[in-house]
Amino acid sequence: MKGWVNNVKKNKFEIDMCNGSIMDKLISFSLPLMVSGILQLAFNAVDIIVVGRFSGSQALAAVGSTTALINVFTNLFIGISLGANVLAARFYAAGKDREMSETVHTSITLALISGIMMAVIGVLLAKWALEIMGTPDDVIGQSALYMRIYFMGMPFFMLYNYGAAILRAIGDTKRPLIFLIISGIANAALNMILVILFHMGVAGVAIGTIISQLISCVLVLTCLYRSEGSYQLRFSKLKINGAYMEQIFQVGVPAGIQSTVINLSNALLQSSVNSFGSIAMAGYTAANNILGFLYMSVNSITQACMSFTSQNYGVGKLKRMDKVLRDCAILSISIAVVLGGLAYCFGPQILTIYTSDPKVINCGMEILAYTSITYFLCGIMDLFPGALRGMGYSAVPMVLSVIGTVGTRIVWVFGIFPNHRSLSVLFVSYPVSWIITIVLQVVCFYFVRKRVHQKEKRLL
Repeated sequence: MKGWVNNVKKNKFEIDMCNGSIMDKLISFSLPLMVSGILQLAFNAVDIIVVGRFSGSQALAAVGSTTALINVFTNLFIGISLGANVLAARFYAAGKDREMSETVHTSITLALISGIMMAVIGVLLAKWALEIMGTPDDVIGQSALYMRIYFMGMPFFMLYNYGAAILRAIGDTKRPLIFLIISGIANAALNMILVILFHMGVAGVAIGTIISQLISCVLVLTCLYRSEGSYQLRFSKLKINGAYMEQIFQVGVPAGIQSTVINLSNALLQSSVNSFGSIAMAGYTAANNILGFLYMSVNSITQACMSFTSQNYGVGKLKRMDKVLRDCAILSISIAVVLGGLAYCFGPQILTIYTSDPKVINCGMEILAYTSITYFLCGIMDLFPGALRGMGYSAVPMVLSVIGTVGTRIVWVFGIFPNHRSLSVLFVSYPVSWIITIVLQVVCFYFVRKRVHQKEKRLL
C-alpha cells in the first residue's frame, strides 16, 4: 500500500481525490454527475410526456411497463462497469500507467461484447418477458415493439456507460455531462419529429433513443481516443486481458447482480401494479419517473463515494476514506430530504406534465406519498455498499442488499399485499425494505472497515 506515487492532475477535467479538502471536491465531482443523471431522465421524460400527450394513455402505459424489464436485462452489465471504475481509479491514483491502459481496453471490449449480447437477448425475449409480467393485452403489442427497437441500441448504450466510468475514475464528470446534453437535445428533437410530426408512437420514441445513444457513444469514445496519458484509447489494442477482467468482475459482477435482482423485485411490483389496469400503470410510470430524478441525485453521491474511496484506498489513505463517507452521508441525506419533500409537495403539479387524466394523477400521488418523503433512506442504503465497493468488497454487500430489499418485497407482495390490495399497501414496502437493508449494510461496513484497518497496520 505504501510507496505509491501521487498522480499529478493533468488537465482541468481531472480531480485530485487524494489531497486537500474533501467536501468541495465531492460537490465538484458529484454535481456534474447529478446534472447528467437528471438530464438523462429529463430527456427520457420527454419520451414519456410526448407519448402520453400525443399517443394516449395506452402508449404511456406501454413505454412505462418496459422500464423495470429493461433495467433487469441491462443492470448486470452496467454493474460490471462499476468494477471498471473502481479498478481504473485505483491504478490511476497509484500512477500505474500500464495497468490503467490494460483496464481501459479490457473495459471497452467488455462493453462492446455485452452490448451485442443484450441486443440479441432483448429482441428475442421481449414479448415473452412482458407476458410473464402479466402486461395487459391492450398494451403488450406496443410494449414489445418499444423494447425490441430499444435493445438494438444496446451496444451504443454500453460503450457510453463504460467509457463514462473510465472518465469518472480520473475525476472527470464534466465531459460526460457535455456529451449527454448534446445527445439528449438530439433525442428530444427526434421525439418531436417522429412522434408528433410522423405519428410513429412508441416506435418513434425508441428510434430517437437509439440515435441519441449512438451520438453519446461516439462522443465518449472520441474523448478517450484523443486523451493523453494512461487512459488513452486505441482501437488496435482492444482485447480482453483475463487478469484485469477477473479484477473488474470481482467488484462489478456482485454489483450487477445486486442491481439486477433489485430490479427483478421492482418488476415484481410492476406486475402487481399491472393487476390494477392501465390507469394505475400510467400513474406508476409517471411517479416512477419522478423517483428516478431522486435516485439519480443520491446515486451521484454514491458514485462519488465509490470513486473517492477507491483512489484513497489505492494509496493507503484510510482516515481520509472515513471522512469521504461522512461528507457523502451529509450530502446524500440533505439532497434527498429537500428534493423528496419538493417532489411530494408539488407532486400534483408535476404529474400534470405527464398526463391530464385526474385518475392517473391520483394513482401517482398515492405512490409518491410513501416513497418520495422517505427517499433519504434509499440514499443511505446505497452509500455504504458504494464505500465497500471502493475498497474492493462487493460480494457481501450484494448478498445483504438482496436479502434486505428483495426478500422484504417478495414477502410483502406474496404475504401482505394479497390480503390488503391497494397501491398504498404495495408501496409501503419501499421504506420498510430500505430500513432493513440499511441495518444490514452498516453492520457489514463496520466489520470490513475493521479488517481493512488491521490489514494496513500489518503492512506498516
